[in-house]
Amino acid sequence: MAGKELINVVFIGHVDHGKSTTVGRLLYDGGALSEQEYRKLEEEAKQKGKGTFVFAYVMDNLKEERERGVTIDVSYKKLEAKNHMFTIIDAPGHRDFVKNMITGTSQADVAVLVIATKEGVQPQTKEHAFLAQVMGIRQIVVATNKMDEVNYDQKKFEEVKAEATKLLQGVGFKPDNIKVVPISSWRGDNVVNKTSNMPWYTGKTLLETLDEMQAPPSPLDKPLRLPIQDVYSIKGVGAIPVGRVETGIMKTGDKVIVMPSGKQGEVKTMEEHHTTLTEAKPGNNIGFSVRGLGADDMGRGDVIGPVTNPPTVAKSFEAQIVVLNHPTAIPIGYTPVFHLHTVQMSMTLTEIKKKLDPKTGAVLEENPKFLKTGDAAIVKITPTKPVCIESFKEFPQLGRFAIRDMGQTVAAGIVLSVEKRE
Repeated sequence: MAGKELINVVFIGHVDHGKSTTVGRLLYDGGALSEQEYRKLEEEAKQKGKGTFVFAYVMDNLKEERERGVTIDVSYKKLEAKNHMFTIIDAPGHRDFVKNMITGTSQADVAVLVIATKEGVQPQTKEHAFLAQVMGIRQIVVATNKMDEVNYDQKKFEEVKAEATKLLQGVGFKPDNIKVVPISSWRGDNVVNKTSNMPWYTGKTLLETLDEMQAPPSPLDKPLRLPIQDVYSIKGVGAIPVGRVETGIMKTGDKVIVMPSGKQGEVKTMEEHHTTLTEAKPGNNIGFSVRGLGADDMGRGDVIGPVTNPPTVAKSFEAQIVVLNHPTAIPIGYTPVFHLHTVQMSMTLTEIKKKLDPKTGAVLEENPKFLKTGDAAIVKITPTKPVCIESFKEFPQLGRFAIRDMGQTVAAGIVLSVEKRE
């Protein structure tokens, strides 16, 4: 496993187009799901009278665990291919999709858009594609699924391919970054294994296509960023902050700074799952101690970085957002809660610069007065108190956010640029 670059793949698409089945098939035929796990799921599916849905249970089981509060990582499955290691993220429906795309480092690098060939592109397909684009995904694979339902007809495939390609280019994907693969995940055609049912198709399978995608630049090469999740006070030990290294490396003895407070100290000890570490890399969830810093010097949402390159504290920032779900209109001055890395904080929409066309990304209106469900926009946001925010371009892990209000995700977006606090 060592040495293979990791690519995070999110599966999106219309509810009944076979997303979970495709994920299940990919994992099972790709060897990431054991025969035993598979049989157990098959049994369960049969009992519920849904024999054909066995694969869908793979991710749904995980979803239930997730809902019971088991760590979030269980909604992700690892899969190894020739060139890359994949983390597969199944995004069930519209709302979950956003949550998944923003949770932790579910940095999706590639999206697989599943479209049932018979039904073709649906309104929801368009929305998902645009959302993927807004959230910073640049590479997309269209899987035209259920080819068996159209008797593996090449003409039907070509129609859906043309329709999907046009749609994706319309929302801003570059032609070179769009790949289209005909599959039947129920029958296992062309997902991992080549099929004789489509002799007219000479291209690659879904897994081979994914394996040719570009891995993102390594977060190792960037300066250290570690958002704090919690700080525990342990008798006789002192303050133990806990968090996940998002970028860079943290070593014992490093001089670090906690932002936004600007307090400094030296990394004394680090451990992960009761194992002592001398260095922590992206993905490591660690508890650590910092010489010179107590429990009052840091808290959830603070970010630790090197003294030489402190995390950015924002006075305000410009973002690209998409409004997913708001019962009325969102005016200037709206102050909902933002979820960004480990921060939950109210922030104010101080300016709506441009309204964009969600189908093309073109500017529809300059300085509109309000936004409503379905709108995409470039906006200016001002946090109610100092907070660490980075641009998506420099630190994707700290540059995407969800906006929640009235118990639901109302919008999501990425940070385009940050106006630093003096």
